[in-house]
Amino acid sequence: MKAYTIGLYEKAMPADLTWKEKLQAAKEAGYDFVEISIDETEEKIQRIYMPKEERLKMIEHMFEVGIPIRSMCVSALTRYSLGNSDEKLCNRGMEILEKALELADDLGIRIVMIPGYDVYYEESTAETTQRFIKNLKKATKIAAKYGILIELETMENSFMNTVWKAMFYVKQIDSAYLGIYPDSGNMKNAAVLLGVDEAQDLMAGKGHITSLHLKESVPGKYREIPYGEGHVDFEKIIHAAWAIGIRKYVTEFWYKGSPDWKEDLINANRKMRAILDKADKVCVEA
Repeated sequence: MKAYTIGLYEKAMPADLTWKEKLQAAKEAGYDFVEISIDETEEKIQRIYMPKEERLKMIEHMFEVGIPIRSMCVSALTRYSLGNSDEKLCNRGMEILEKALELADDLGIRIVMIPGYDVYYEESTAETTQRFIKNLKKATKIAAKYGILIELETMENSFMNTVWKAMFYVKQIDSAYLGIYPDSGNMKNAAVLLGVDEAQDLMAGKGHITSLHLKESVPGKYREIPYGEGHVDFEKIIHAAWAIGIRKYVTEFWYKGSPDWKEDLINANRKMRAILDKADKVCVEA
């Protein structure tokens, strides 16, 4: 048995697949679990209101196929941000997050990742920051009730583009149910921009990070960069992650209409597993 698990971001597969088909594709490509997306679209947001019968059917699919959904990305909180100046949008964000935690509890999901923004579509201010902290505290208490982790993703803007910045909020709230879920592509871009080392930045979160998004990027561009065409040193960041005890990883990339998308899944899995297996071997030999 491997000393780690590697998951597949749902959006790496065609959106029109059924959940059973997505789970089958992930398993066939060699993944251990799938990360579900609750994004800004109403279609994805409606998942949090899924009736019990549909939730049970998803669980049945997991058992039938033999691969679970174990993490959730609630990027809907980009639009419905926790620090939003618009009270309606802010309240909607809190509702989405609470319902997402309820869904996670029913499906057996352990980690709910949220974007590290106080706001996205407006200017960040002292007021939006304080509102973000206040609502994050509330959300963390709800997560504690379910025994589910909320983890902050390092993002592309200056509010929380490093682990070091994310730790400021983790320390303020001081809960076992709030951690950090770094994004390797975003971290690399921040490292270049700020003149720091991304591996050292990752180390700043030791003891507060369970998982790492393995995503490619190039300076100034944060998504939809194929593996090998960007500047992320995956061996460097994975070895740093391994050294501080991170054993859960997710390949984050997007389906863009390629007819060879199944091969893309397999290739991403093989590429990252090769590095992870090397990190495991080095650790064992040491």
